[in-house]
Amino acid sequence: MAARNSAPEKRPGLISQIKTLVKFTKDVYPWLPWVLIGILVAGVALGVGLGFLIPPVAIWSIILWGVTGLLLGFLGAMITMSRLATKAMYIKIDGMPGATGYVITSGLGRGWNADETPVGVNPKTQDAVYRAIGRAGILILGEGAEGRLTRLINEEKMRAKRVAPQVPVHVMYVGNGEGQVPIKTLAKTVKALPKSINKATQAAVIKRMASMTQGMASLPIPKGIDPTKVRAPRPR
Repeated sequence: MAARNSAPEKRPGLISQIKTLVKFTKDVYPWLPWVLIGILVAGVALGVGLGFLIPPVAIWSIILWGVTGLLLGFLGAMITMSRLATKAMYIKIDGMPGATGYVITSGLGRGWNADETPVGVNPKTQDAVYRAIGRAGILILGEGAEGRLTRLINEEKMRAKRVAPQVPVHVMYVGNGEGQVPIKTLAKTVKALPKSINKATQAAVIKRMASMTQGMASLPIPKGIDPTKVRAPRPR
């Protein structure tokens, strides 16, 4: 019998993660390396300048201030790269089938219950409807052409009203058209919805909706996009 491998899985180092993150973001922002270098140089220059301005002026003081400036520049570069990587991720998944499911399952936090699998889908056109339940009530999100989503949206609204007639139902269409919510601001828009129900009611609605849609698990409904292909890797 082959020996069981008990060695822990080796994770990529910090340098490797940074390289991966830079490569991921550079696909969208080719000028990224120059910005990062500029931030590092500006940090060192600021530190050296302070070394000359703050007494006592000595070589060791200038060096220490230069190192401090380098560390601050590195921190600023990492923050800048992280923000640009997030924007690059949204640009890459914008318009992809399943992007809505990915955002509502990874970007809304613990206050919302959502699934990357749509609750309704048109196999021919890939138009899909997703559902999330939070303190704001029941949220129905349409992904695809708004006109083709009417029937799917109305069916899900009727289902929600039958299960929880007193709970607010919100409808959003995800896209870049007029009146639609862009994928890059979807999480922020959902989190801004006013709270209308308490946690106990939310839990009850989640349970009722889950029991109603258990049979949908056997339907050929595609899941969301593969997050490993679009998620911006972050240094640990």
